[in-house]
Amino acid sequence: MPAGIMTTLAADKPVLDTGHTAFMLISAALVLVMTPGLAFFYGGMVRVKSVLNMLMMSFVSIAVITILWVLYGFTEAFGTDHGGVIGGTDWLGLRHIGITELWPGYGIPIYVFAAFQLMFAIITPALISGALADRVKFSAWTLYIALWATLVYFPVAHWVWGAGGWLLKFGVIDFAGGTAVHINAGAAALGAILVIRKRVGFGKDPMRPHNLPLVMLGAGLLWFGWFGFNAGSWLAADGVAGAAFVNTQVATAAAMLGWLGYEKIRHGSCTTLGAASGAVAGLVAITPACGSISPLGSIGLGIVTGVICAWAVGLKFKLGFDDSLDVVGVHMVGGIVGSLSIGLLATGGVGQTAKGLFYGGGFAQLGKQCVGVVCVLAYSLVVSAILAKVLDLVMGFTVNEDDEVSGIDSAEHAETGYDFAGVGSAARLLPTLTGAATAAASRQDDDKRPAGPGGPKASKVDA
Repeated sequence: MPAGIMTTLAADKPVLDTGHTAFMLISAALVLVMTPGLAFFYGGMVRVKSVLNMLMMSFVSIAVITILWVLYGFTEAFGTDHGGVIGGTDWLGLRHIGITELWPGYGIPIYVFAAFQLMFAIITPALISGALADRVKFSAWTLYIALWATLVYFPVAHWVWGAGGWLLKFGVIDFAGGTAVHINAGAAALGAILVIRKRVGFGKDPMRPHNLPLVMLGAGLLWFGWFGFNAGSWLAADGVAGAAFVNTQVATAAAMLGWLGYEKIRHGSCTTLGAASGAVAGLVAITPACGSISPLGSIGLGIVTGVICAWAVGLKFKLGFDDSLDVVGVHMVGGIVGSLSIGLLATGGVGQTAKGLFYGGGFAQLGKQCVGVVCVLAYSLVVSAILAKVLDLVMGFTVNEDDEVSGIDSAEHAETGYDFAGVGSAARLLPTLTGAATAAASRQDDDKRPAGPGGPKASKVDA
């Protein structure tokens, strides 16, 4: 969000602007679409026996976070500041808000701002789910996201965007969620997977995406909704929102090309999974920077992010942590790259006046961005790990191994994603992934096979 969101402007008292209000309502709806899009994106990458569980982990976030946001989440994130750390109790239950009352300094109602920010709160814990795919109890997951939103997301949103939030006052720029959303969720994913068990067969058995067209559909919905995510964060339909829109498109396209180029050089194939993952990595990286850098800077940021994230997703096998769908490699790493890029590429002529190192601003803004990245990452990682460990000890965070092997959909939801009973054996009908799809799904073999003609062709294992 632009820094001006949280302070009342010195100009004349704003009046309701129906154009801006309509723009923000549409943007809020676009951001909500991103969560079902994420569900499809993740759902296609898991194995066939886990698809419903993966979809449900995203959809339940819509229900749980919506209720918490109304009860206390909005006021915890955006209420009267207490020490730069947390908001007050002004709007518990969304009380004491008049339907004509405007968000300070803007011509949009508080209700509209609250609805827009709700959609950010919904998708952030849903992002974590990809790291825990195939092995988490649905009941434990539901309780986890409720606790995580309360203890991590709502306070961090206040730090970054709330009036008086300490990172906002310090000068950290986060236009639409590089720290509050992506680094926050990526660090939470890392914290959780470090304290719960790995999937059965991790590092040994191939865990191929069961439906790559579903992955592409999800990526497309994310790309579409992200324009509301980024452009809407300016809270007005004007030139800055237009610049954020253009930068979002440009960086995403460049990141896809960067990821595909890395794949082609490293593995010999340009995969559909790589294209989808590269696009999402670009969306992540441009999120904090879309109101600070130029379209040319967005091209550079996108290419660099695509390459770095494509490399980063393979680290889980070298370092031994089971990040099922590469949330750490895409969201945490992409969020870090995008947040730090502001300290290098900010022009001072888009939505903020701060300039980066390459535009004569010195190291000042880069230092501020580093503080924001480190503090959010460390806080989220530690608290998330503690929450996951406590839940694992109290109620068990993961299903038993037999249920995982037989199918978490059946064990947790008493359903399966596909019914083959009327037409024959599922084993005979499920297609064998070949060619690029197999290459995209077999990165686990990278560390076992030599490079060269008979060497690895994989892009990544996401399920």
